[in-house]
Order: sequence, then C-alpha cells, then structure tokens
Amino acid sequence: MFSAFFLGSLYLERVLGYSAIDTGLAFLPLTACIAIMSVGLSAKAAERFGPLNSLAAGLASIVAGLVLLSTAGVHASYFPGLFFAFMLIGLGAGASFLPLLTMGMADAPARDAGLASGIINVSVQLFGAIGLASLGTVATDHTKSLSASGDSLVSALTGGYHLAYVVGAICVALRDPRGVHHTAPAVGHGATGGRRARERSSIASTQHPSPNWY
Repeated sequence: MFSAFFLGSLYLERVLGYSAIDTGLAFLPLTACIAIMSVGLSAKAAERFGPLNSLAAGLASIVAGLVLLSTAGVHASYFPGLFFAFMLIGLGAGASFLPLLTMGMADAPARDAGLASGIINVSVQLFGAIGLASLGTVATDHTKSLSASGDSLVSALTGGYHLAYVVGAICVALRDPRGVHHTAPAVGHGATGGRRARERSSIASTQHPSPNWY
C-alpha cells in the first residue's frame, strides 16, 4: 500500500512525466475504491464470507494490481493498464483492512480493545515503513545496475520500479492469511465458537475502519 503510493508516484512523475496534480488524480481509483469498501461493503463481505476469506480475496487483488503495474512500460498509457492496476490495489486494500483488524482483535478482552487496536494500527504503520524502505532499496539498486550497464535513465528507473513491484507481489502472495487467524490458541469447541462470536461482534462494530489504516 505505502510502496504503491510512493513508487507509483515516482514512476508517474519521473518516467511518464506527470505533474503533481496529474499524479494525484491518477491515484483516484485507488483511494475511491478504499473509500467505497470502507462504507460497509468490506464489513458485509467479511460477515457473509468470513474475515479469512475476505482477507484472502483482498490480498489476491493486491497481487494482481502489483503484477499489472510491473508490466507498465516507459510509454504506458493510463487507461486501461494503470487505471485497473490502481483500482485492484484499492479494492484489495479496502477488502483487507477490516478483516485484519477483526482477526487481530478477535481474542482481545473487551477491557483491552483500545490497546489492541492501537498496537495493530502502529504495527501497520511500522511494517509499512519497513516494506517501503526495503522495496525502495531494491528499486534503487536495480536502477543503478541497469544504468551502469548502459540503459537510459528512464529505462533504468522503470526496470527498478518493476522489480520492486514484483518483489512486493511475491511477498503479498506468500503471506498466509491463516497465520493471522492463529494468533491465539483455541481450547475446545467453546473457545473457537467464542472467537467467532467476537469476530462477528467486531465486524459489526467496525463498519468504518480507523483513518490510520490509510
């Protein structure tokens, strides 16, 4: 998410020559999809299909968007390639935020709900920054390598961004959503049933995710 914004902005401005305003407008499909999913669609999907299935679908959409971005070349047109890439990332992010929050807080006692929510939001910001730094390093190193081998600056930059998107897509694809669900051991059927009840309650009470998730 963070990397898509950062590297996407650099790609649009340095490779395609977009202005700052054009770059902001180019991201509208991404932000609009997140907003639309946040007004209740994500909660309804998680309630109907389960947080785990909703999260898996969201991650798959993000992977598809990143893969599509990795194919955008030096002279790529905004529509349909970039438009649908940003739209897929936005849909995936909007579908993933609420299930992540729901599963992360499913086993938290009611008295610690605020603390658990704070930890989850801080974790998102922290690991988003780590991911951005890592992918930025990957893109920079590959760009330098391509430039040293004789590629033009624009071509080298594009190659660096492409590699970063591919690495990001692989990292998302290798993430097992079930690992989030196993954050606390369940003892017997009663514990599992209680956890699911808390998940449903959490979905109902978080129709609008915290702004920190954006």
